[in-house]
Amino acid sequence: MKKKSSYEGLQKNIRTLHTPEIEVWKNQYADNRYIVHIDIPEFTCICPKTGLPDFGTIEIDYIPAKVCVELKSLKEYLTFYRSIGIFHEHFVNKFMDDFARVSKARWVKMIVKFNPRGGITTTVIREQGSCKG
Repeated sequence: MKKKSSYEGLQKNIRTLHTPEIEVWKNQYADNRYIVHIDIPEFTCICPKTGLPDFGTIEIDYIPAKVCVELKSLKEYLTFYRSIGIFHEHFVNKFMDDFARVSKARWVKMIVKFNPRGGITTTVIREQGSCKG
């Protein structure tokens, strides 16, 4: 019989996970199309199978519309995941859903690269909206 992980079943409610709010501020240059690039070199979450920490880097590019993302609240949002067991793919989708919902950006692209574990590196990329026009 296969042993169950202590994190088994926690992935069912990822979409409804209550996270800290990402705050925004009014974009004074909403009439301009420009890209904001954010690098987060020290992201940490927990492997839902082993309970060990997963480390990764996050790159976000977005074209703001009426608001821009406030970075301190973004840092608090991401710090929340340090104690959360979550699959890499689930994290990127949850993060994009939350980021896109509050930023209402014209376009967002996230590249999340997790450090090697057992000789395997995972990179998850998600893009939403259009960077054209």
